[in-house]
Amino acid sequence: MPKLTKILSLAMAAIVAVTMVTTPAAAEKKESFKLAWSIYVGWMPWGWASDQGIVKKWADKYDIEIEVVQFNDYIESINQYTVGAFDGVTATNMDTLAIPSVGGVDTTALIVGDFSNGNDAIILKDKSELTDIEGQTVNLVELSVSHYLLARALESIGKSEKDVSVVNTSDADLVGAYQTDDVTAVVTWNPLVAEIAAMPGANKVFDSSDIPGEIIDLTVVNTEVLEANPDFGKALVGAWYETMAIMASDTPEGAAARAAMGEASGTDLAGYDMQLASTQMFYDPAAAVEFAKSDGLTDTMEAVRTFLFDHGLMGDGAPSADIVGIEFSDGTILGDENNVKFRFDYEFMAGAVAAE
Repeated sequence: MPKLTKILSLAMAAIVAVTMVTTPAAAEKKESFKLAWSIYVGWMPWGWASDQGIVKKWADKYDIEIEVVQFNDYIESINQYTVGAFDGVTATNMDTLAIPSVGGVDTTALIVGDFSNGNDAIILKDKSELTDIEGQTVNLVELSVSHYLLARALESIGKSEKDVSVVNTSDADLVGAYQTDDVTAVVTWNPLVAEIAAMPGANKVFDSSDIPGEIIDLTVVNTEVLEANPDFGKALVGAWYETMAIMASDTPEGAAARAAMGEASGTDLAGYDMQLASTQMFYDPAAAVEFAKSDGLTDTMEAVRTFLFDHGLMGDGAPSADIVGIEFSDGTILGDENNVKFRFDYEFMAGAVAAE
């Protein structure tokens, strides 16, 4: 079973980011760059593209070097990006805002890779309706996308977190915990969802397909580095969409690519395809651009920043969620327009569309 390190221990991570952050990577013209990534279905293409020489091919095209580095600890990869050790990192929209952006690092969402469309779920034991969750103890990775999913689910039935009891539980312990008599409700992500859902009495009552487009997987880069070195962005986008075309193809090459990605994450082709089935991958750059331009993205980030503020993750003493500005592709800004630290920019992805 792959251990998907989509663990968002945000309380500690936010503290680390704020206290450790130093000057971001230098905003100067340079020739070598570093991208950090971690194991998750939507980010496996980076490891494969690096192994296959696709990243190097695109870097060579622009006379630069790009080192792609795998991290086993997802949060640590974001922390290392935040302190300037890397020029880019794979992260969710929630984590990008909570860690580097809150930590003062101006960050651009260069590639909108996918969104969870069923990979994350709430499972109840011997109960089949979401309303049955009221009064229950819910085991999950606290202050994570699982916690966010729970909050959104409760909101959908007119309830809030005060109507349940949350118990922080490591992803490594969730499957075992569910098999005990005391645990009756869990929130987690695939492949743990599939494993738990197959157990007697388990019922999925809410999943990320009920809030489509809200848990977004991104490749983000330091804005100042990108502005000084646009070829870095062009090379990453070129390598990404070449890889997308291969893995999405109904060919032996596509199957082999997905099988390799599955093996690298601890599963096989069937297991990886299962995870892809509950992930809305943007194989086509045009689809990613359309998503990045959509009004729904603003609504999503409003919900995300509200969740973070309500849980004390917008920085010490933050008076409101407006403390950090989030800029969208149409120039709309949520929050402080004088402190924009998170930007959605579809122009580089649009360049891939034009090149097709």
